[in-house]
Formats: sequence, structure tokens, C-alpha cells
Amino acid sequence: MRITWTALLCLVLVGCGGESTNSNISAEVEPAQTFNWKLVTTWPKNFPGLGLAPEHFAENVERMSNGRLKIKVFGAGQLVPAFEVFDAVSQGTAEVGHGAAYYWQGKVPASAFFTAVPFGLNAQEMNAWLHYGGGLELWRELYEPFNLVPYAGGNTGVQMAGWFNREINSMADIKGLKMRIPGLGGEVFTRAGGMSVQRSGGEIYTSMQTGEIDAAEWVGPYNDLAFGFHQIAKYYYYPGWQEPGPTLELIINKQALESLPADLQAIVESAARAANQNMLDEYTARNNAALVELVETHGVQLRKLPDEVLVELRSIAADVVEEMAAENPLSQRIAKSMKEFAKQSKSYHAISEEAYYNARKINLSN
Repeated sequence: MRITWTALLCLVLVGCGGESTNSNISAEVEPAQTFNWKLVTTWPKNFPGLGLAPEHFAENVERMSNGRLKIKVFGAGQLVPAFEVFDAVSQGTAEVGHGAAYYWQGKVPASAFFTAVPFGLNAQEMNAWLHYGGGLELWRELYEPFNLVPYAGGNTGVQMAGWFNREINSMADIKGLKMRIPGLGGEVFTRAGGMSVQRSGGEIYTSMQTGEIDAAEWVGPYNDLAFGFHQIAKYYYYPGWQEPGPTLELIINKQALESLPADLQAIVESAARAANQNMLDEYTARNNAALVELVETHGVQLRKLPDEVLVELRSIAADVVEEMAAENPLSQRIAKSMKEFAKQSKSYHAISEEAYYNARKINLSN
């Protein structure tokens, strides 16, 4: 009688393992637990750059988790209004939110530090401070009473100073100007003699078109072209003194996050880091082409803010930051940490980034 290798192998397995081996082989594997989350944003649905970041985050989480964690994204106004994202996630109406921390300044004054400080850290420095300088820990301490866990969720790089329907030649031209400019930059602008007005991105065009506001800062050429601001304003000013390293946030309901197994929590963190870097890459790649179109096709007048204006705004900004820091011990610690990190970054960048930029300007024909 011939015994095949397959039959022989079966005999050996049965002899070695008996019934218990067969029982283990036939045991059913329990299906992995799945989760379905909602993500609300302060941006229009699928808006270029800002609005696509939460979409990419959700897609990456679902792909990396093999479908165990699915996140449905809602644009501003689809589930909650733009400026109610913070409360919606805090209360558990949605598990995740995407926006900018300075939108909650009226509720959490020190939150503005985690979007942008006028004349403060740029995008590279903000990311470094958050992830390696203690900034993220301070941010999470600040949001702890609100049942929220924040992550950096994007950065556009240095923004533009904004759109104006009058030339800015001196500080006198700011007097009485109504401008959409949030955060600490808005406080600086108000003290400079203007009037800071809060508007979500989707409200800016109409507000300028109707004369409700005289000027507005949003992001930069890539987004500003998409919103059509060149149709309602003539002058486009730089540099973006008010938001040199504007960080966006992904905020997650603490209970929802803690309900996930450890591997899914790690996936959420990794997807947030990826979304954060991806946005900066995208804006770096797309801003200049959009600026060329604004200037060469639409006739936008690109202007630099006068040095005397920048010097005065910087002086006012220093006072605003100092006063914000003095509000409570946690604000003091945040401002001190950021200031110390800025000092060491500036010191090294003087012989690295700044020195390289200066070297690149050298005219080789001389």
C-alpha cells in the first residue's frame, strides 16, 4: 500500500497533537472590533489644502487600520457651524475636529499660542517646539479640562499679510480699518488703531464684497485664489507678520480616543503627523504658481508692508504676548517655553537657514 506524503503528514500531526491540535486548528478567530467616528471641521467641505487635510487624515486612518476605524468628515455647517467645532468634540457630538486653536481664544485665551504668535516661530520651528520642545505637552494640559486631546494637524507656512482696498504706506492707514484677522494678530491690529473682526473662511468674500470689512487675511495665494479674493480687493500685502508658522489642530474627544485599542491610537497619532507634514509640503509646492496667476492673470498688485509699519506692529505684538502670558501660570509657562525655544532656534538658524538664504541671494555676476 502506498502512503502519500500528505497522508503521512496528517498521521504525524494527529499522533503528536491528538484532539487538542484539531481543536486549535478549527477554533474560530473572533472578528476585530470596529469603530465609526465623525470629524467636524471649520473649513468648507473638500476646500483645497485646509479642507483636504481632514479628508487625508480620515483616509489614512481607515487604510492603516484595515477598515477598523472609519471616520466620516463633515465640512463647516454640515453637522455643526464652523465656530462650534471645539464644543462639539468636547461634548462628544463628534469624536474629532479640525480647525485652528485661536478660534477658541474667547473660551481658552492661551489657545492662540498654538496657532501662531505674531513675529514668532515659523512652521519648521513650531513643529520642532511641539514635538521636541515640550509644546505638545503644554497644549494637552491646556485642553485637559475640556476633555480634548490635541495634535498638530497641518501648517501652511508663512502667510500673506492680507487683502486691502487701500494702500498701506504708514501706520496712519491702519486707523479705522475693519479687518478680518483673528488670534493674537487681531489684538495687535486693534491696538494699532484698526478693528479686528472674526469671520470664518466661508464668510470673508461676502463680508468684503458688501463693505462690512475693509481688509482680510486668510492664508496665502493657493487658498486665496480659490476663494476669489482678487475679485473684491486690489492690494495683496506681505509678509504675514501675524501668522509666521500657523499650526492647525486635530482635536480628539478624550473618551473616544481612550476607547481605542493601543494600535489604533498609534495609527491616529501617525496619521495626524502625516497630515501635518503633508499640508506644509502642499502649500510650499502650490503657493508660487497661484501667486503668479494672481499677479499676471488677474492684475493683483503685490505690495510689501513698509518697514516702519512692521517695526511698530512688532513692538505692539511684544506687549500683547507679555500680557497674555501674565493671565495665569499655565499661560506663563507656555509663553516662556515658546520664547526660550525661539531664542535657541534663532541662534542656530542665524548660521544655517538664514545664512543659506543670504548666500543664495548673492549675485554670481559680481
